[in-house]
This record gives sequence, structure tokens and C-alpha cells, in this order.
Amino acid sequence: MFDVAASVCGLFVLSPLLLVLSVLVKTTSRGPVFYRQERVGRGGRIFRIVKLRSMFADADKRGLLITRAEDPRITPIGRVLRRLKLDELPQLWNVLAGDMSLVGPRPEVPRYVEFYSELQRKVLMIRPGITDPASLAYRNEEELLGTQPDPDQYYRQVVLPDKLSRNIEYLERISFFYDLSLVLHTTSIILIPKWTARTH
Repeated sequence: MFDVAASVCGLFVLSPLLLVLSVLVKTTSRGPVFYRQERVGRGGRIFRIVKLRSMFADADKRGLLITRAEDPRITPIGRVLRRLKLDELPQLWNVLAGDMSLVGPRPEVPRYVEFYSELQRKVLMIRPGITDPASLAYRNEEELLGTQPDPDQYYRQVVLPDKLSRNIEYLERISFFYDLSLVLHTTSIILIPKWTARTH
């Protein structure tokens, strides 16, 4: 009930901003306004996550599934959207549709889920979310990956296991008030971005 109410209110309040951002995305580069990508949801079900497009059209077919700082596939307006996490706002539609929650382990692409151990697959027991403890810890993930000679390997061997570990801990602490604190923390980061924050 909280997810539905919050997503409806969020979409209503943010609709003017989403309209402006959509116009900027459409007029500054060729391609659709929204980007849809297959992700693995609760119980291993595949769904399409929705974001404001921050990369050039068909960029996902011309490079890695992850992005790093200074990735040439990112559009100029996309860099701003990603820095402020504004490209994630349309995921409120995913919450309203029941594919996601406001809080929960971030959904991964099928390719990376293939590497999950039996323990790590516990994160698929609940709906994925827009934010989670791992997202907050790795909010500057692209800058971190940008320092690696092989970002895909580093993501699979270092970042992803740590994210999953944090989210397994989240499953043990999950509660309405803990989720609410994560939502408030995420909102504060969006409203008051920490431009110099480091990933830890």
C-alpha cells in the first residue's frame, strides 16, 4: 500500500519535471525518451525496467552492460541525469505496476544473475527496489569503474559480490521504518547531491 501510494504521489508531483526532462532528452539526441532494459525481478521473473534515456540510441549494443565515468556512449544531458539520479525517476511506473518496490535489492541484468551463488539468490525472494543499501554505498559506482582497466571483470568479482552481501544483510533487517529511512536518505542525496562523495 505504501509503494502504491508513494508512487502515485511521486508521479503526480514529479510530472512537470519529468515532462521537462523528457523534452530535453528528446531534443538533444536521437532516439526514444525512455530506455527499457530486461532485469531479473522477484522469483527470477524477467521484467523491463524504465529509465529516462541517458545514452545514445542502441548504446547497449555497442559496449558493456555497465557504464563508467566518461563513457562516450552517455549523452551530454545524460551525464547530468545520471549524476543527479534523475534518470531513475520513471521507475516509479515499475513500482506502480508491481514489478518493483521503492526499497529492495536493485534488479540486475540476466547476464550477471547467472553468476549468483545459492546464497546470493536470496535477494530474488523479494521485489527489487529503486534504492537499497548497496545503491547508497555505491552511488558513485561509475567513477569507481572508470578507474579500472577491466570494469566488467571488476564489477563481477568485486562490486557485485559486495552489493549482494549488503543486500543479504538488508533482508535480515528489513522493516517498514528501515525502508523509510533508506527512502529519506536517497531523497536527501538527490536533493542535495554530494558531488565529491566517494564510493565505499
